[in-house]
Amino acid sequence: MNLEAYSMRDPTMETAAAQRARRPPPADLSRATVGLLSISKERSEEFLDTIEARLSARGLTLLRFAKPTHTKPAPEQVIQDIVERCDVVIEALAD
Repeated sequence: MNLEAYSMRDPTMETAAAQRARRPPPADLSRATVGLLSISKERSEEFLDTIEARLSARGLTLLRFAKPTHTKPAPEQVIQDIVERCDVVIEALAD
């Protein structure tokens, strides 16, 4: 057993965690546009297909978005589209 002390390194080089107040969810989703964002991990599309079917059955307005790869942040254009067109976003993190 190795008893040497070690320190964890944060690869983001943040000196403090970003703290933001959580936005309250809409009181009524019936008039909201819900974005479904796939981060392109394995089975995330399948997960979102199920979510889409259930929310569509409730008559909600849905839009689909996807990152090109799960290994990188979403492109600025994808984020901008979501911000401009959606009130709520569900992000799929499946494996």
